[in-house]
Amino acid sequence: VQLQASGGGQVQIGGSLRLSCAASGRFRKLNDMGWYHQGLGKPRELVVTIGDRNPQYGDSVQGRFTISRDYARNTVYLQMNDLRPEDTGVYYCICKYNPYYGRSEERTTWGQGTQVTVSS
Repeated sequence: VQLQASGGGQVQIGGSLRLSCAASGRFRKLNDMGWYHQGLGKPRELVVTIGDRNPQYGDSVQGRFTISRDYARNTVYLQMNDLRPEDTGVYYCICKYNPYYGRSEERTTWGQGTQVTVSS
């Protein structure tokens, strides 16, 4: 599975951006998909994932970011509102999937990352 992310850019404080991440390739089933954020010099942190359960949001984005998923297009979208300087960084798409029929093996793949910069 390969992930193609897009939608990053530069925005002012309080602005909005929408990221998208499309999965392609061979697989039996896509499971959780979502986003992680890595600020400069900081570890990668959960933004949100979505799968069979309700979306799981990181504490810092609750109420500001919303994830949606188009199962027909194997794509997730991240609507980011009320952006803050601390949201600046690289956003990585993540996907967990079952590659083979008849086997329960699950793999994880990451997208290439898309830069988001929030400035005054």
